[in-house]
Amino acid sequence: MKLVLAFHGTRDPRGPVVCAEIAAAVQALVDVPVVVAYADVREPSVRSVVDGPCVVVPVFLAAGYHVRVDIPEQIGGRPDVVLTSPVALDAVPAVRDRLREAGFRRGDAVVLAAAGSSDARALATVRRAAALLGASAVGYVATATPRVPDVVAGMRGRRVAVASWLLAPGVFHGSLAACGADVVAEPVGAHPLLVDVLVRRYYEARLSRTA
Repeated sequence: MKLVLAFHGTRDPRGPVVCAEIAAAVQALVDVPVVVAYADVREPSVRSVVDGPCVVVPVFLAAGYHVRVDIPEQIGGRPDVVLTSPVALDAVPAVRDRLREAGFRRGDAVVLAAAGSSDARALATVRRAAALLGASAVGYVATATPRVPDVVAGMRGRRVAVASWLLAPGVFHGSLAACGADVVAEPVGAHPLLVDVLVRRYYEARLSRTA
């Protein structure tokens, strides 16, 4: 069964580059074809690549509309397609490592920066990720409040490190450069810990189907 990595999709040209890097890293660890697809904005769509037996892994950091509604609708109930859970909280170790790489120091106030969502369950996942990360607060760059700069401003007098609950560079991550923090971590990208999660999702799905 081939492995379909389902990403959100972005108009920023850096996004597909990161998606390809993630797919290449996964491909090096599995014995089946690995295909990149997008839930929105870019092609190929998920619908266009689920043309036979496959496992679809949503490479999303929370289960919002695309994970809960859009991707299942694009799969269309095909019995030969297995849809796994998204990466979600399993990305925390990779986010923590990116924060260390950026120069986090013990004692820093940590703000977890996320894109945001109109889905309350997705926001709950972000808050849970912040707790697992030991973050002092959560800030958003798009669809939710409080905004990251406001959260950072409320921590005056402390060294502030921003952890990025974002998959790839783009407008959202670029906005963090001006948020006023002392340290801003890179997005998750093709971090080996993320790659391990995706590979594990694939093999667990194959095992469950066989069972």
